[in-house]
Amino acid sequence: MPDPTLLLSMSAMLLVIGAFAGVLAGLLGVGGGIVLVPAFFYVFTVLGYDSPQLMQMCLGTSLATIIVTSLRSVLAHNKKGAVDWGILRGWASGIVVGAVIGVTVASALRSGVLQAIFGGLAIVVGLYMVFGRAHWRLGPDMPRGPMRYILAPLVGFLSVLMGIGGGSFGVPVMSLYGVAIHRAVATAAGFGVIIAVPSVIGFLMVDMAVAPPLSIGAVNLVAFGLVITMTLITAPMGAALAHRMDPKPLKRAFGMFLCLVALNMLRKAAGF
Repeated sequence: MPDPTLLLSMSAMLLVIGAFAGVLAGLLGVGGGIVLVPAFFYVFTVLGYDSPQLMQMCLGTSLATIIVTSLRSVLAHNKKGAVDWGILRGWASGIVVGAVIGVTVASALRSGVLQAIFGGLAIVVGLYMVFGRAHWRLGPDMPRGPMRYILAPLVGFLSVLMGIGGGSFGVPVMSLYGVAIHRAVATAAGFGVIIAVPSVIGFLMVDMAVAPPLSIGAVNLVAFGLVITMTLITAPMGAALAHRMDPKPLKRAFGMFLCLVALNMLRKAAGF
């Protein structure tokens, strides 16, 4: 039987994290995973569950929440006709392949290596949020043939290694190839489902030597349930705020904040 005091402390911290992630997701259009993974790492470390496999727990639990939030998001966007199902069908198999490879790689790596990978990729995402411009283009249409066979698995692979959905990599890729931003955001929600479902199945089968209470493999059910509850409540609040203010300066500010979080993750991975 888990210690009730420990569960209470854990629950309180996770409720705050879930609320914050939901507001950011609604306000800035960024996936909650980019916030949840470092937040889970902090909470589980404070509670005494630091181990060579801790990052697997953070990635798996984050991706479990993304199944629910991305599915809800893609259904809502589909009602408005914003989802490009042609892109989803064309990219789905490649993304799944990348996600499966990502789980295989992540389950074999130590927490410190995954921290370094998360930190490095998060800096790239943060810098794009700060300096990215809507007019940047790599081509007029979404790539087909060999380029799609490279990019689709890469989106799935990198997303799993960071424990995030399709937004952080999918939206920039689609925007750079001329997809309108609202359509890119809606379609990237579908990427999130495609990424999260096979990867969570894999993480549920990871054998964890040290895990927080009520965990199955590398997915913690307490964190999953509490974060989902709060994000579903607070994401609409963030979306309402986005309609009343210009999110671009906030997005750049969050990009800088993300870079600082990533640098701190790299510092920990280096043992300082």
